[in-house]
This record gives sequence, C-alpha cells and structure tokens, in this order.
Amino acid sequence: SQHGTHVWPCAVVLAQYLWAHRSSLPGKRVLEVGAGVSLPGLVAAKCGAEVVLSDGEELPRCLRSCRRSCLANGLPRLPVLGLTWGRLAPALLALPPLDIILGSDVFFDPKDFEDLLTTVYFLLEKNPHAQFWTTYQVRSADWSIEALLCKWNLKTVRVPLHTFGADKEHLASSSLPGRHTIEMMIISLARSDGT
Repeated sequence: SQHGTHVWPCAVVLAQYLWAHRSSLPGKRVLEVGAGVSLPGLVAAKCGAEVVLSDGEELPRCLRSCRRSCLANGLPRLPVLGLTWGRLAPALLALPPLDIILGSDVFFDPKDFEDLLTTVYFLLEKNPHAQFWTTYQVRSADWSIEALLCKWNLKTVRVPLHTFGADKEHLASSSLPGRHTIEMMIISLARSDGT
C-alpha cells in the first residue's frame, strides 16, 4: 500500500525518534519548521513539550493544514506561525527561547537550503544550547549539505535509524528497495573553541 509516500517517511522517522526520547520531552520548548501536517510537532506536544508549529507565511494552505492537524489531535491551542525561511520577520524575532527545532524533509529543494540554514543558524545563535533535529530523504548521490553546514559553522551528528527502531521495513522504506534513503541528523552550533 502506498501510504501517501510523498509525505510520510521523513515525518514518521522523526516522530519515532521523538517517541523514543519522550521521557526527555516534558517542558522542552520546541519549534517545528516547515510543519505541513506537523506529525513530529504533534507527537512532541503529546509527550509534554511546549510546541510552536510553523510553515511559510506565503503558504496559507500549509498553515491551515497545521491548524486542522492540531484540532484533529485535540491540541487546539498549539500556536501556528507563518515563518518564511531566510527572513528576519517579527514572528521569528519574537519566538520564545527554544530547546529543540524540528524539521522533517525540509532539505527538499536545494534552492531553499541557504534560507533554511540562515533561519536555523539565527535560532541556534539565540539559543546556543538548542539542537535542530531533522530527517531527510537523500535524493541524489552528489547532494550534500555538508559544505553549507561548514559555512554556517554548524556541526552535525548522524543518528543511525536502527538506534531508535526506525529501520523497520514497514516504517520508513517503501516496497521499492532503495527508493527512499532516510537519514536523521542532529545539527547544532559548532563552538569556536572546538567543542
């Protein structure tokens, strides 16, 4: 069965990671970027995190779908913000302190990478102990964000899917082998003192 393969693998894997770490989530302040149907953000909220969902302010349909997901999941009070990557808008500047930024399949279109990382970098600078938890689908062999991460002084730790039970056939891989390679990374500020 094709579970709407366009959206699901990355969000499901990130949601699984959150569930595996649910004991650490109560009270954590979380922002989901590019939320769309916002499965990871909703899981974090259900696990006791203080969550803000966001998607592009120029994407009213996505923002509506965020709000619908919140209502459908009994979380009508979750704030949903329009945030445009790469723009230092009032909504971005007014965000409360954060511990975790979530992004599922936000590294989708290479022309957006720089804007996304500008926003992530701004948030991490403001919240130096925060981390950006992201899952993405590897779409081509020469596709890499390593150079950009280096440019923005961000460090990345890969999280192997098997370490949180997300390597199951039914969870993240489609029936066509090799069709989806999902990877998970935790991105944080690389300290200038080398830590």
